[in-house]
Amino acid sequence: MGIVVNFEEEKKGESALARLQKLVKEDMDKVNQTIVHNMQSPVALIPQLAGHLIASGGKRLRPMLTLASSRLCGYKGDRHVDLSACVEFIHSATLLHDDVVDESDLRRGKDTANAVWGNKASVLVGDFLFSRSFELMVADGSLEVLRILSRASSVIAEGEVLQLITANDTDTTEDSYMEVIAAKTAALFAAACEIGAVIAERPSAEQEALQSYGRNLGIIFQLVDDVLDYSAEQEKLGKSVGDDFREGKITLPIVLAFRRGSEEERTFWRRTMEDLEQQDGDLEKALELISKHNALKDTIERARHYGAIARDALAIFPDNEYRQSLIDIVDFCIERAY
Repeated sequence: MGIVVNFEEEKKGESALARLQKLVKEDMDKVNQTIVHNMQSPVALIPQLAGHLIASGGKRLRPMLTLASSRLCGYKGDRHVDLSACVEFIHSATLLHDDVVDESDLRRGKDTANAVWGNKASVLVGDFLFSRSFELMVADGSLEVLRILSRASSVIAEGEVLQLITANDTDTTEDSYMEVIAAKTAALFAAACEIGAVIAERPSAEQEALQSYGRNLGIIFQLVDDVLDYSAEQEKLGKSVGDDFREGKITLPIVLAFRRGSEEERTFWRRTMEDLEQQDGDLEKALELISKHNALKDTIERARHYGAIARDALAIFPDNEYRQSLIDIVDFCIERAY
């Protein structure tokens, strides 16, 4: 029931990420050094647990966006290095908390920190990373940067709580779900890009353009994650297909399939997603209904819509290798679904 893989598109997507990595490699090496330095603590469990998460193979996409956005705006200094590390710490903290809330045992094919050290340690080290991120913000000295990143942190928390409230609720509307992902995922993407224009002291139009680019890219990223959970591609990411289904997590493919389904089909979704009364064969049935109502295809179409907005937001910038790389990353994020 998974989406057919287009290997040429996948290769193109991978090369887009590789080009961005190459473009910011020198800066990213400094960011990684900053990350390692700032997660040190005399409390041995903190660097041990934080290092487990940070070494687990993430793309570091968010800090790379800060680096590329800064360079796109002509920034020549080094403030973007510490701020990129700050962005990664915020992201890492949310991952530690998310895995506890979701009771996840695997992340990118490896044991989650909470599976190894328990929920209490994961939550507290997540708090440590949040605190470190604020130390880096304060050290930067810009009240505008502090405003943007601290606001993003609070919006992320609001999004997570909103998702908790709507969890297992099949009456969730598409608008309500988009509100959740705009907060819990897109807010940090938006902030990561926006601060690049701020430290380069660019006009507000460029700051708003990068914020729009990041926000829409973040929405794409989450929508494609929603698709991947019901795709054979998920196995390549070290996760089993249907984790969201087993948790009763309402994502856009479920919202669309539920809305478009018959009353009999809605009864199935209520039993499996709200009551979590799942039986052998229910995942296969869910995949069948999702496919019947084109829910994955239409979720990707939504992602393409936001992709067009993200690309257009960059139009005010000069055509250079940084702008082209950021445009290509939009395609990379969409093509992960294939």
